[in-house]
Amino acid sequence: MIRVEDLHMHFGGIRAVDGTSLEINKGSITGLIGPNGAGKTTLFNVVAGHYKPTSGKVFLDGEDVSGQPPHALFGKGLLRTFQIAHEFSTLTVRDNLMMVPPAQSGERLWSAWFHGKQVKAEEERLRDKANDVIEFLEIPHVADELAGNLSGGQKKLLELGRTMMVDAKIVFLDEVGAGVNRTLLNTIGDAILRLNQERGYTFCMIEHDMDFIGRLCDPVICMAEGKVLAEGTAEEVKSNEQVIEAYLGTGLKNKKASA
Repeated sequence: MIRVEDLHMHFGGIRAVDGTSLEINKGSITGLIGPNGAGKTTLFNVVAGHYKPTSGKVFLDGEDVSGQPPHALFGKGLLRTFQIAHEFSTLTVRDNLMMVPPAQSGERLWSAWFHGKQVKAEEERLRDKANDVIEFLEIPHVADELAGNLSGGQKKLLELGRTMMVDAKIVFLDEVGAGVNRTLLNTIGDAILRLNQERGYTFCMIEHDMDFIGRLCDPVICMAEGKVLAEGTAEEVKSNEQVIEAYLGTGLKNKKASA
């Protein structure tokens, strides 16, 4: 689904992404881990079109999409969420969902004036779809609540729900578990698994909660200093000495020597 080839993203003398190559297979839930400053979010931002890479290539379904803007990638089915949710705080949960699909008839003044029935019918279809998403995510109790009043975990669920309002091919989740209590995190995890297994969504997620990663992700990719350090199952990556050294500053051999 996604292929990244020798990707570089430099900010002056800082090499945030420094020659990264990786693949995300269709139908997978791929985990991306690494210490702070490893380049994970910058990689997301480049792949999702928020930054134009210094060099290297990004392919979506075999198409070179390097440097294409977010709205163009959105139209191709590449979506992302953010560590801090980006909801419309003064709109209800349902209205937040209904805002997502592009090129709605009601957005054009001519259609609003002269094609009212068409606009109304489209709005009803969007409302039905939003209600289906709300039921899927098990949040009907907040459907009419202003999004700004939601808890952090509920806002993350809303972000996930917004990806369901269009035909997403792949969704990049940036620390979906950050600041979320364990109960809601389990709900979010269940929703991601169902979207993957029942609806064929492909996911790539940045996450620091290794229990959450272990439950959902295969494979897991570890980055450090802008490069891919290791890849494998969650257990393989967690036991990799280079990964341990990147996180803790010391490897297993050094631990044994000092014991």
